[in-house]
Amino acid sequence: MAHALGWKVSAVKLLPFGGVVEVEEAGGASAHEELLVAIAGPMQNVIMLLLAYYFGELGWWSIEWTTYFIEANLWIALFNLIPIMPLDGGKIAQALLSYSMSYYGTLLWSARISIVFSIAVVIYSLLPLLLEGKGIRLNELMIGTFLFFSNLATLRHIPFLFYRFMLKRHASIEEYASQKVFPILAPANLTLFDVLKRYRRNRSNVLCVIDSLERPYSLLNEQAVLHQCVRDFDVNRAVGDILR
Repeated sequence: MAHALGWKVSAVKLLPFGGVVEVEEAGGASAHEELLVAIAGPMQNVIMLLLAYYFGELGWWSIEWTTYFIEANLWIALFNLIPIMPLDGGKIAQALLSYSMSYYGTLLWSARISIVFSIAVVIYSLLPLLLEGKGIRLNELMIGTFLFFSNLATLRHIPFLFYRFMLKRHASIEEYASQKVFPILAPANLTLFDVLKRYRRNRSNVLCVIDSLERPYSLLNEQAVLHQCVRDFDVNRAVGDILR
């Protein structure tokens, strides 16, 4: 699906919970495309279990193997839909969040949600021990722990992930010119980075800087703001400085 949409796939990694595709879009693709790529993951398990059922009905596979194969793919698909990055469920949640909040907020909340559900997986793995005094679910414990620390690292790196997104956005700004305009109101003393954190992913952002009484406001298109961000690499200065 990623190749069909023209994405550049840099690697396919095998992790404890399955395969993960690494792409170079860095948030540059639309939320619609990300949804299609994410949904394509569990869909392969659905196709495989349907084929297994068909082979079983034809008598090509034994009932035992058909049942096992269907159950295995069903559980893999359901686990993959848990909203934890980088599972497909986490990517679906992140894409859906970007429709209603800024991209920085999308990164922040998808990481937070991922951490919460990772902890839930770890707790689930320990339930037999806590409730019945039996052994733990080792597979779930290992996967949940891996996902927890992975998303904890992502949470710390959000500013760098966000800035990579802005660089990608600046390199292909012409693609967003035809999108619906999203106005952003900001006082002149607000830092450039705080303004950028309000930018929407699926919109053409227009910044309205509220200045002094002599000049109540000024409009800056997305290209002008991103150009200042990339040219000087100083995102901590006041956005009003761009007007001078």
